[in-house]
Amino acid sequence: MVKEAFIVAFRRWGASGKLGNRTLTTCRAVVLPRFGGPEVLEVRDDSILPDLGASDVLVRTHAVGVNPLDMRMREGYGRSLFEPLLPLVLGRDVSGEVTAVGSSVRHFHVGDQVFGALHPTATRGTYSEYAILGEEQLAPKPESLSHTDAAAIPFASLTAWRALRSTANIQKGQKVLIMGGGGAVGLAAIYIAKAAGCYVACTCGKRSMEKVKEAGAEEAVDYASLNLKDQFRAKFDVVLDTIGVPETEASGINLLRRGGQYMTLQGETVTYTDKYGLIAGGAAAAAALIKKQMKYRQSHGIEYWWPIMRTDAEGLEEICRLAADGRLKIPVGQTFPLEMAGEAHQARDGKNAGGKVVLEVERKANF
Repeated sequence: MVKEAFIVAFRRWGASGKLGNRTLTTCRAVVLPRFGGPEVLEVRDDSILPDLGASDVLVRTHAVGVNPLDMRMREGYGRSLFEPLLPLVLGRDVSGEVTAVGSSVRHFHVGDQVFGALHPTATRGTYSEYAILGEEQLAPKPESLSHTDAAAIPFASLTAWRALRSTANIQKGQKVLIMGGGGAVGLAAIYIAKAAGCYVACTCGKRSMEKVKEAGAEEAVDYASLNLKDQFRAKFDVVLDTIGVPETEASGINLLRRGGQYMTLQGETVTYTDKYGLIAGGAAAAAALIKKQMKYRQSHGIEYWWPIMRTDAEGLEEICRLAADGRLKIPVGQTFPLEMAGEAHQARDGKNAGGKVVLEVERKANF
């Protein structure tokens, strides 16, 4: 009964968008009907489009980035929130063309080329011919970028921006360490920290050494090194840990100077809510975070955070500017048509894609 109530409430949220004089109620999308491996993803032609809100923008999708969050959600991460809403449309990144705007939208018009990203908790994603995003979740696509290249950028870059600029408030001259610099978030973090005037070091795999140096890292150390503390020249003001296992946390904490800030992207909020439910789990997560913050303030004199990506107009504006200037690049490794989302997930799961995996949306004749 709970599942059915959630579904009814979600579908009452709306079922139409305007495309010229035509009303769009459904479109082709990749749907997650149940949690599991890549094989559970299904292509459906009748995925419901919610109503376009006053501040919403309807985007005709050209390309969609595939993120680690997509795979984790597919496997059941966040089930306390998402399971009652199955079937879901996954996807957070998008690049495409504006086809309709809500009555309050002022900065975008039909025909504009845009890119952007949804919040991690969005209930309808972007693996779809049409996606709905809030005006603040979009920016003009840099003319120098293809839709495929643009779709690789927003979610990872906003995640890095939220941690470094919004949470840590990095300043010119600070020393920043990125743990896991070879991934999309890590690379974006290097670019963002360099743009802020910081000295940047990172850990990464041997195959990523050249890539992180090209992004601007002054130091790059193999994450497999036995004693990371001895590998770096000095302690850091900020550590961003994109890996978030106990070993990287222990290393990161000890590489900070007193007064520094440690941020892990693998906070435990969702783990607690999946285990105990939204209310009890949220309270347990808050208690766990406060406990760690107090522990590390007393033992190391540092601040400890679980930053969570959120869409931010200021951050997206900076990301757009850096990308347009060629100062933020997320390499695309493999591309797949939308209908091959399962294969795209397999490629991403295998971690041998050589860069970001992107879905490209081809139009049917009647669209």
